[in-house]
Amino acid sequence: MSEVFDAKVRKVGTSLGILIPNEQIVKENVKEGEVISVGFLRRKDVRNALKAKGIYKGALPFEREEEEDKV
Repeated sequence: MSEVFDAKVRKVGTSLGILIPNEQIVKENVKEGEVISVGFLRRKDVRNALKAKGIYKGALPFEREEEEDKV
């Protein structure tokens, strides 16, 4: 699965478009004229999904509660 990245929506003529960062183009080996699939996730939805998985940048690290001594 491809990595999620931020892209700003821009006006292109009478349409809207996005620019794909060069790092993603290289990583995914995208070529000019190639047809790719694009999905929509609003930034807040991505943050919520990543928080649920515990990998949101800036989230507090997981800390295990102290275990009681087992007899």
